[in-house]
Amino acid sequence: MTALAKERESERTCIVTRRREPPEAMIRFVRGPDGVIAPDIRARLPGRGVWVGARAGLVAEAAKKRIFARSLKEEVETPPQLAENVDRLLEADCLQMLALANKAGAVTAGFNKVADLLAKGAAAILVEASDGGADGKRKLRQSARRAESASARENDGAPPIVGLFTSSQLDLALGRTNVIHAALASGGPASSFLSRCRRLAAYRGMTLDGAPLAAQKMRDEQPGAGGRPDETVDVIGSEAAEDRKLDE
Repeated sequence: MTALAKERESERTCIVTRRREPPEAMIRFVRGPDGVIAPDIRARLPGRGVWVGARAGLVAEAAKKRIFARSLKEEVETPPQLAENVDRLLEADCLQMLALANKAGAVTAGFNKVADLLAKGAAAILVEASDGGADGKRKLRQSARRAESASARENDGAPPIVGLFTSSQLDLALGRTNVIHAALASGGPASSFLSRCRRLAAYRGMTLDGAPLAAQKMRDEQPGAGGRPDETVDVIGSEAAEDRKLDE
């Protein structure tokens, strides 16, 4: 079997758009024992399943138009809040993976510590609380860009930035308080966390850093987008104080 044939064999068809995509870009659904359609985000539940592109709008459309019943060829009950339920499951899956990465010693938290890790080029992923201060985010992003230009990174680019979670969510996942900035070292946990975050961001119609896709496009088209890579990072100030407990 050719590589192309194997790739096609592993793809699934979205019941809404009829487009074929790889499983990681889709959500599987099964009919539960109670007759209610249930999301199977890890594609492990037994029984015949159907697939929907990993977009909130597509899941909502499948529920509204009773596409699940037609595809499964049997009566199913579809919760009206199915799209929101899937969002919560995808979000919880990301945070659970972050917690596992933390237990494996792959997570560093605190503004100063993350800045140091970025300066060494040792951060594979930068995590920022969505409700954190804009100034601290800007400074660490500048540090990430300098690290990118100062070293030949294996991934040939600055660390991806994840901004999909609030500070309180990061607190719970990492078992700490006042988490605004964190970074993951390269390795299996980081890769697994990033792939889950990419799916959540796509489902929400966002970029990884939490910006709406349309807003991201407009921002990228502005002159001078990305800031000046030669600006220094000032770790003294509100953001350093914000994470002081984590740096003690």
